[in-house]
Amino acid sequence: MKRFVIKEFLHIFRDIRSMVILFGMPLVQVLLFGYAITNEVKDVHVSVVDPSHDQVTTAIQQRLFASGYFLQGEVLYSQGEIEESFRKGRNKMVVVFDDNFAQKLERREIPSIQLIADASDPNTANLLVNYANGIIAGYNQSMAVSAGGPVIVPEIRMMYNPALKGVFMFVPGIITILLMLVSAMMTSISIAREKELGTMEVLLVSPLKPLHIIAGKVMPYVLLSFINAISILILSHFVFGVPVNGSLALLLAESMLFIVLALSLGIFISTVSNNQQTAMMLSMFALMLPTILLSGFIFPVENMPVVLQWLSAVMPPRWFILIIKSIMLKGTGLAYFWKETIILIVMTLVFILASVKKFKIRLA
Repeated sequence: MKRFVIKEFLHIFRDIRSMVILFGMPLVQVLLFGYAITNEVKDVHVSVVDPSHDQVTTAIQQRLFASGYFLQGEVLYSQGEIEESFRKGRNKMVVVFDDNFAQKLERREIPSIQLIADASDPNTANLLVNYANGIIAGYNQSMAVSAGGPVIVPEIRMMYNPALKGVFMFVPGIITILLMLVSAMMTSISIAREKELGTMEVLLVSPLKPLHIIAGKVMPYVLLSFINAISILILSHFVFGVPVNGSLALLLAESMLFIVLALSLGIFISTVSNNQQTAMMLSMFALMLPTILLSGFIFPVENMPVVLQWLSAVMPPRWFILIIKSIMLKGTGLAYFWKETIILIVMTLVFILASVKKFKIRLA
């Protein structure tokens, strides 16, 4: 019995895949959940519109940017520049001061402060407004109230999602996750099944080129996934009331690009998998957790450690979520997210070329 147990231990230790599952996966999951899951807000870019530039507005700004929550964002000179700044994604909130701010306080008037937040991510917007409110309340307590002056009460405005509906954040993320997981997983399992049945070897020795084999495998799933994407968009609009403020044709084109990317990733996974079980495990482990945790779907990327931010940059869902939110909620065009689109195109080409090369190696 003792020797049998020792033999089993040695067998497990010699199997690299078993060691990865036993020790690697729990370690990676703990690190991801520990560092990525946080509702705190820090180092968020905030812009200021300050026509007064007096001692009071300067003091409030110093308190805001000394708090550790906010960083100085794009310089804005008027309220007319706010929406354009939000569309470009250059900041998450704008603080707008009334003109002649200090003079109005001296005359016992109540000048206005507006806190305008990008509520396409309602959780982050709500946190930002609450933090800024607290900082301004602290200024009231230390300065205005002690001097017997009026209390400054900020006016709050939420752009793109005035009611702070959580579904406006979750629907774009769910669309991304479903397209990524379903497309990549189904493709990888399909090709892995061919390997298990031995029919892949027949294809590899046929006159068909590797690119033709890949294209033949991908085409049916492109159509089916595109139908899936349209169904999700219809449900999100008519059931949950999520708007499509931008071009529907552009939204469908970007969705098609992302579907092709997901399918090419699934093909690449299948080329390094010997069976369906391995392909499914790789798809779930390499796609599901990173897609949920590192894409910015639920937890802001800005709050993560720098290493995880770098890792997030190679996650295709991160860029597609930015695109789909820009089109659906902000109504922007390609000029605002052409960089993200190019990133998705490059990733697609990389995975397709890597898959073709892997097939050629098997042919050799």
